[in-house]
Amino acid sequence: MDAITHPTDNEQTALWNGRAGRAWVDAQEVLDQMFKPFEDRLAEAVRAADAHRVLDVGCGTGSTTLAVARLLGAEGRCTGIDISEPMIAAARARAEREGTPASFVGADAQTHAFEPASFDMIISRFGVMFFDDPARAFANLRRAARDGAELRFVAWRSAAENPFMTTAERAAAPLLPNLPARQPDAPGQFAFADRRRVYAILEESGWGEIDIRPIDVACTMPERELVGYLTRLGPVGLVLQEADERARMRIIETVRDAFEPYVHGDEVRLTAACWLVGARAVSV
Repeated sequence: MDAITHPTDNEQTALWNGRAGRAWVDAQEVLDQMFKPFEDRLAEAVRAADAHRVLDVGCGTGSTTLAVARLLGAEGRCTGIDISEPMIAAARARAEREGTPASFVGADAQTHAFEPASFDMIISRFGVMFFDDPARAFANLRRAARDGAELRFVAWRSAAENPFMTTAERAAAPLLPNLPARQPDAPGQFAFADRRRVYAILEESGWGEIDIRPIDVACTMPERELVGYLTRLGPVGLVLQEADERARMRIIETVRDAFEPYVHGDEVRLTAACWLVGARAVSV
């Protein structure tokens, strides 16, 4: 059954229920295509674990949740949770259109009162780097997992290893002197860049058999979608939503030129440098 609870009042709540959440809904198809290799990996992990009750953390617009729900069929259930009500609404609409029996919860996984020991696997595709207290969040997820349940998620490695992801802000910096700088370890895309920090968070929050390995995954998007991508998402995309038309066009032209090394004909190609993280809910 779908449920809505009020998330904690913090910057991430405001961001993902505002412009950032709406931007991800607008870019849903492009992002799902680009990140399909990660969705496939997580679905295969669910299959390999023979899991039946799965939680997808930071599910966004629901693509991975729905893929796992289709995999499980009538024998299981997959629940997606996200702090962003615009994205949860989009996910529910997708499930209804497809007739896929996935559930979606609009809530903060850091504080949501999950039924204890109710999941035998917890997954996430780029959805766990935004907690303001990650140890508290993973402890809450540990309580939601039954003993022996598997945790499997994908998170970005460092910004330096993912130059595509910072191309827009580096190119736009001379034109946008007030563009906010990314803060190491702060909630956001690269919050889990430090492998040792990720290990410590999981260990502190009750997870064992921790395995953190680097993966480099080829991703693509159609070239025709590139301008829409760079004008919607990330720090530059948020600024462009408020820029006047003249400044907007100048920034878009400058930033688009900076992406040229990634353009190959009608396709944009990038390598996503990530961590594939596994752990188990060990009994104490």
